[in-house]
Amino acid sequence: MGFEVDEDILQDFLVEASEILEQLSEQLVTLERQPDDKDLLNAIFRGFHTVKGGAGFLSLTALVDTCHKAENVFDILRTGQRHVTSELMDVILRALDTVNNMFAEIQNRQEPTPADPLLLEELKRYCRPASEDEAAVAPVVTAAADATIADLGEADYRQMLDQLAPDTSADSVSEPASGASADNSAAGDGDDISDDEFEALLDQLHGAGKHSGVPASAASAASSPSASQSTDDGGDEIDDLEFEALLDQLHGAGKGPSIAAEEAVSTPAQAAPAQQAPAAVTASAPAAPSADKAAAKAPAHHNAPPDTSVRVDTRILDNIMNMVGELVLVRNRLLSLDANHDDEDISKTVANLDAVTGDLQGAVMKTRMQPIKKVFGRFPRVVRDMARNMGKEINLEMVGEDTDLDKNLVEALADPLVHLVRNSCDHGIEMPAEREAAGKARAGVIRLTASQEGDHILLGIEDDGAGMDPEKLKGIAMKRGILDADGAARMSDGEAYNLIFAPGFSTKQEITDVSGRGVGMDVVKTGINSVNGSIVIDSEKGKGTRLQIKVPLTLAILPTLMVLVGKQTFALPLTNVNEIFHLDLTRTSSVDGQLTIVVRNHAIPLFYLQDWLLKGERQPRKTQGHVVIVVVGNQQVGFVVDGLIGQEEVVIKPLDQLLHGTPGMAGATITSDGGIALILDLAGLIKAYARRYA
Repeated sequence: MGFEVDEDILQDFLVEASEILEQLSEQLVTLERQPDDKDLLNAIFRGFHTVKGGAGFLSLTALVDTCHKAENVFDILRTGQRHVTSELMDVILRALDTVNNMFAEIQNRQEPTPADPLLLEELKRYCRPASEDEAAVAPVVTAAADATIADLGEADYRQMLDQLAPDTSADSVSEPASGASADNSAAGDGDDISDDEFEALLDQLHGAGKHSGVPASAASAASSPSASQSTDDGGDEIDDLEFEALLDQLHGAGKGPSIAAEEAVSTPAQAAPAQQAPAAVTASAPAAPSADKAAAKAPAHHNAPPDTSVRVDTRILDNIMNMVGELVLVRNRLLSLDANHDDEDISKTVANLDAVTGDLQGAVMKTRMQPIKKVFGRFPRVVRDMARNMGKEINLEMVGEDTDLDKNLVEALADPLVHLVRNSCDHGIEMPAEREAAGKARAGVIRLTASQEGDHILLGIEDDGAGMDPEKLKGIAMKRGILDADGAARMSDGEAYNLIFAPGFSTKQEITDVSGRGVGMDVVKTGINSVNGSIVIDSEKGKGTRLQIKVPLTLAILPTLMVLVGKQTFALPLTNVNEIFHLDLTRTSSVDGQLTIVVRNHAIPLFYLQDWLLKGERQPRKTQGHVVIVVVGNQQVGFVVDGLIGQEEVVIKPLDQLLHGTPGMAGATITSDGGIALILDLAGLIKAYARRYA
């Protein structure tokens, strides 16, 4: 294995191959829907070819073998000798899975496990054309691409010449190898060479007698001064000028490099026929200075763009982001101090620092940004495989794949989104016959969307499937002990849809490898809440279901609402805050022992944060207070606080080890006045205290 090579070379391969393999998964699924897309076929072919080339350089034989066979399949598809079918795509996707597994082993610096021999045999079978007639012709073409000249027979080489120079007439090929014809070839267009000339070329390239089937005339031709000079100097190697002259012999003088071609054409045809070809090869030697000049000038016309990218360890970016966060805290402190002074020069300086800090913060955040496509890219394969396994027809649409968000968020959202897409395939989209009976198209549609709104990202997963029945969901919840009859009677449809996120809840009667255990959607909600996000679900029976996820643009800087509870400051994530108002708390009512307020004809449970956060120093409840309405999932909750400080961007600092696991606490931060505020985890807070202090 080639792990002993320079680490930079290995890293280059890992980065390039990772991007290609991510693209291949989506491209292969697209190809199955668009089998006649030649550009897509070529792109997939190049993808496998590039991975194979990098793996070959590192001596990763197992990976090279699999990629080479997959590449050959697409070479056959490109030439139209075989057509894309679902069965063929099953094999290719299995090959891609194998390549991905090998790639993961290479990333861990392990020797890649060879592919299953049965898989390689299936790939080899698809490397052959579909019909027997084509199978008789194809080996000549593929062999010509891989074999050396010494391995080719005369008939094979003649056929390769026909492909390289298709304008050659049959009459000129069949002319006898006479001196006149040889003279004609050397002095004319150079499209054809005789058998003797070809054998002399082999001597020129390999040395006399080193190739199979050398006639005596060719051996004598190889003993010419020019031939012996070439053999002595280079052995089996030929230099660039000799190769250019050989191209002139194959393609015709004037179709290769112009200087070498003119030299070859102007050479007098005075030698014996068997010596004509070597003379044509060596005749280009005097053109070396001109050829060197041409080669020196060539790169000027094809200058590659300079590499503007630098590979940086993400830990370095995290450290930079942390330092920028500290700078933001200092900025906030200076802005607070400046508000209490009337010095114009200080105000201008602080304002300038504020602007520069904001620009720096935005620039550093961009270094951590990645397109959501890194998550979306895996879904075409997920949907395709699930649809095929369940006998469904599902089309996937993706919008906003270029939307950028924090790298950590991309990684955190990957598993929840996979759960949601699989859930739409399994529970949402109906079987084709059911859809037809309901007047729908046989193929269902799942639509993924991503967009940025302010400092948040909105993600949508929508399907046109069967939708959800709220009454059925309530019945399942009561059966599983999640809900009682009175609670079900008062529950709205929106709240009923939210039941699917309850632990242990599942609408499946049978457990399968896809669903039925009641853990998937609970994991989704937990994962989204862990990144300070929220999820809202809406559905219509018979029409479909839509889920909308809202997450912050980054996890490093958190917009918050600072509030006072007693004499202490707390920070509420702004993404959860819906509205704020001042309320006469004597206008509340109690429903089943729960304090409630009515806002726009909607009853909202009300809690005093001091009861939860200030257990040892509770103050008497006031009759006037500020109420902050927050949204957690589909649920709205009102919190009574003693004072409002305002909106502030904060940097989340982890809690000390002694405070880990404290219910409802996400972290801490330093406020603009230099104090310390605890950042509340609202979902955890409600889960821990809502029923206890109702």
